[in-house]
Amino acid sequence: MSHAITATGPAAFELRARGIRKSFGGSEVLHGVDLDIVGGRVLALLGENGAGKSTLVRVIAGAHLPDSGTLEFATADGGSDAVAGLSPLAARRRGIRMIFQELSDAPDLTVAENISLGHWPGRRGLISWGALRKRARKVLDSMGVEIDLDAPVGSLRVGERQVVEIARALSDDARCLVLDEPTAALSSDEVERLFGFARRLREQGVALVYITHRLDEVAAIADDVVVLRDGSVSAAGPAHRFQRTELVTAMVGRDIGAVSRPAAMASPRGEAVVSFRGASSPPAFENLDLTVHSGEIVCLYGKVGSGTADVADTVFGRRALTAGEVHILGRKPAARPRDAIDQGVGYLAADRQREGALLTLSIGENLAAPSWPRLSRLGVISAAREQDAFNRWSRELNIRAAGGARQSLASLSGGNQQKVLLARWLECGSSLLSLVEPTRGVDVGARADIYFALRKLASDGAAVLVATSDYEEVVQLADRAVVMVRGRATRELHGQDITTDALTDSAGG
Repeated sequence: MSHAITATGPAAFELRARGIRKSFGGSEVLHGVDLDIVGGRVLALLGENGAGKSTLVRVIAGAHLPDSGTLEFATADGGSDAVAGLSPLAARRRGIRMIFQELSDAPDLTVAENISLGHWPGRRGLISWGALRKRARKVLDSMGVEIDLDAPVGSLRVGERQVVEIARALSDDARCLVLDEPTAALSSDEVERLFGFARRLREQGVALVYITHRLDEVAAIADDVVVLRDGSVSAAGPAHRFQRTELVTAMVGRDIGAVSRPAAMASPRGEAVVSFRGASSPPAFENLDLTVHSGEIVCLYGKVGSGTADVADTVFGRRALTAGEVHILGRKPAARPRDAIDQGVGYLAADRQREGALLTLSIGENLAAPSWPRLSRLGVISAAREQDAFNRWSRELNIRAAGGARQSLASLSGGNQQKVLLARWLECGSSLLSLVEPTRGVDVGARADIYFALRKLASDGAAVLVATSDYEEVVQLADRAVVMVRGRATRELHGQDITTDALTDSAGG
């Protein structure tokens, strides 16, 4: 299924993928997919995790060879050049650049060095450090981003590292830029800067393939839409023809009602589980007063670097205070995560791949990890106990894993991985959850499952603290929302007063 698109000029990039099929381990992931990518247009590629989006763009970028099908490139003379597949080098020579969802930077190198990673400026094997810094400054300035060129990338926050990856791709003269969830960890201001630069690239004839789970971004940036479901195209056409509900239905194959706003509470449901009083941990946050009660979800909303994630880290014993105090269930906070777990605190980090997910272990081992002392007998945990734990929560959270508890966590989609990491704290019986960007990179169907699970957890008496830069998440999830700007809580919103306008205005854009 495809739709005709006219290129913006004779030199514009144009790629027609036809009948692309790809299998792994005897299971076909792509079932004869057609896709048109045209210079001067932004194509939004949508679908649930596991729908085949990443496999398809990896075929285009040369990371996978298709089992069958062709890639047809328009030539300057008006003809076409058809190939059965590409190598990474061949894709690069055709001007195709891709930013994968997971970070692929060099943490020990500087920002400037990372931006030129793979295409060092210089002659005869000698790097021109002046040209390297000039290139980095030029691309960051064009994006409206201020980052220290000499800072090691490993010292940056996740959102800043994502910006550096985007800058690296944009500095390399891309004719076709594939962006896999590029805004997942960006603040609203950074998103607008990226969109502005994407529009300028579009005007210059660059083709952009934009993978996202945030459907509001489709209306903001996309010219065309292709939706994949279970490895096949379920919808395709100009973006303006699709309503949001139509895209959701095409993605998941069923109607999903909008997650309703939780009813505003007249008073807290239970005791204070977390209490910050004049708490400071510069430069992350200062003079914070915040209380989270049992039975409620409190969302800390702010741009990347606003201090929201640092507050969540403090609850889990990952950050210490320099002034003020915080109490958890009437006690001082744990000095380390292991002790926080013993106090009944569960935690999800923003970067699940690097912090939290044990990708070399099975789903059952990941799910049971914090509960090993309880589940083990003489230091040994049986596969049966891990399977029992998996059975308890796979139904509750709709975890899709055909191989059950013994399946590798790394083999799951991002949304299902996140559900497993959430399930580990449910299995552990945590009375307080401290979550950072809990649905980053998670598709609309998995988001609905996670939101439902968190609402149920709160209704059963748990306290939930969410640090997020996603205003839609706050609107759909929070009983109370606290807006943070540059380390300070600037506004508190309740119930139906929690709106996207109120949140973005309070956060500064």
